[in-house]
Amino acid sequence: MKHAWYREGVVYQIYPRSFQDSNGDGIGDLNGIIKRIPYLKDLGISIVWMSPVYDSPNDDNGYDISNYQDILKDFGTLDEMFELIKKLHENGIKLVMDLVVNHSSDEHPWFQKSRKRVAPYEDFYYWKKKKRNWTSFFGGPAWTYDEERKEYYLHLFSKKQPDLNWNNPLVREEVKNIMRFWLDHGVDGFRCDVINLIAKADGLPNGKPTPILCGHEHYMNHPKIHPYLKELRDEVISKYDCFTVGETAFITPETALSYIDEDIRELDMVFQFEHMAADNYYVKWFMKKFRPMNLKKPLSKWQVGLMGRGWNSLYLENHDQPRSLSRFGSLENRYESATMLATMIYFQQGTPFIFQGQEIGMSNVSYDNLDDYQDIETKNIYKTGRKLGLSHQRMMKKIKMMSRDNARTPMQWDKSAFAGFTTHTPWLKVNPNYQEVNVENSLKKERSILKYYKEIIRLRKNHPIIVYGDYQDIDFKNQTLYAYSRSLGESKLIVLCNFSKGQCSIKQMEDLSKYECILHNYPAYDHMDKLLPYEARVYLKK
Repeated sequence: MKHAWYREGVVYQIYPRSFQDSNGDGIGDLNGIIKRIPYLKDLGISIVWMSPVYDSPNDDNGYDISNYQDILKDFGTLDEMFELIKKLHENGIKLVMDLVVNHSSDEHPWFQKSRKRVAPYEDFYYWKKKKRNWTSFFGGPAWTYDEERKEYYLHLFSKKQPDLNWNNPLVREEVKNIMRFWLDHGVDGFRCDVINLIAKADGLPNGKPTPILCGHEHYMNHPKIHPYLKELRDEVISKYDCFTVGETAFITPETALSYIDEDIRELDMVFQFEHMAADNYYVKWFMKKFRPMNLKKPLSKWQVGLMGRGWNSLYLENHDQPRSLSRFGSLENRYESATMLATMIYFQQGTPFIFQGQEIGMSNVSYDNLDDYQDIETKNIYKTGRKLGLSHQRMMKKIKMMSRDNARTPMQWDKSAFAGFTTHTPWLKVNPNYQEVNVENSLKKERSILKYYKEIIRLRKNHPIIVYGDYQDIDFKNQTLYAYSRSLGESKLIVLCNFSKGQCSIKQMEDLSKYECILHNYPAYDHMDKLLPYEARVYLKK
């Protein structure tokens, strides 16, 4: 496996609106991120991925972009953006930006000209005289009638996010220009938003009737995507020392390798979502009880499926997913389960992605009032559910568990008003547990989730086996134990994680006396035949 900085680094995802407000308007901003660079450096972060800060009407919190080469005033200025890049680099931290090019905002000049049929923008988007039966990821139809053009346009997400027509070579040239602009200003790579949806079937035919995502067979991993991505790599990405990670829904390891195989490298890695279905039926709103095996099976499948051929991304949270502690852990055993989850995921092969607040054990917020939620997906899903006859109580239960706003509440820095995030009422309510769960408390405690994360990052930097070692499951059929080994040359690592509130036997393990325990989340670990509730240990062969 080839060595690369993005494989050896640790990524920290910042959701700028919720990270740190520097001017007291209740909204996080670029200067706020600059203020917190010492925190990121102390944590051991080497790469920051920042969710969109481009100019935007904010229908979908910045994922609806009206100007790809300017900054939304809420966040600051272009000069402040360049200053952030400079300050991060001075501290040895690279910056990855979101590249959102499946769609733009309907307020982007391209769309405004396209709806007026102004050359050469007539076909920058998908227009049809007759509506198709496709459905949106946010619920409802994916085609909306435009009064000005007198045609329907495609939007796989919000109706204010029209899909760009990648068949048009002028669209692809504009995307390349956007990428060059930011790479020339020092950006080190891109997280490519819903990138496996950008290619659509010729003619955009009606989809096969299905209860969810009707029409997906005409755009999900469509074969036309590969020449598009190869064009971007050959003409842009290959000219810079950067990396790309693609957000790819409904994908398998075999499909992923068509993008990331060492011999193909259209993308450097992908975000897959199979393990995010551990508590749902592959669509998060269709919830089911979490079982550890539902997490173990897909993670193991991807480790084995990509090993030696492609590179994994390692994550449990992001801006679109609820908090992992609330989903897969235990709030009663916050420290033990949060550190166990971190051990389980970040000792696998791949690049770690930490979402802001995950490192202090932030959890779901569970607002009781629907009006407290700001997320467009949440509001649309609520309306859709009610139309289908689901009760208010049932929809609120789903929202409390699965709303994207669970991850977007303000970062909890200390126990002062608004958690030290702002001096003003924040754009989204702070989680009420901030007085206990915050960075300041975490730094004071002798044992904290934050300090455990710092130790994981330190170990990754000191032991190449954690980065590049091969993966092998141990006692795979065990329903509560997630155990695996990593091997590199003569070195071997064993990771043990107990997913239960009870004790878990490890009697069948090989002789652990030949190993050194280099990480554990309990004060003592002399009970060699069992793991305590949510206990995690990492052993390195002596």
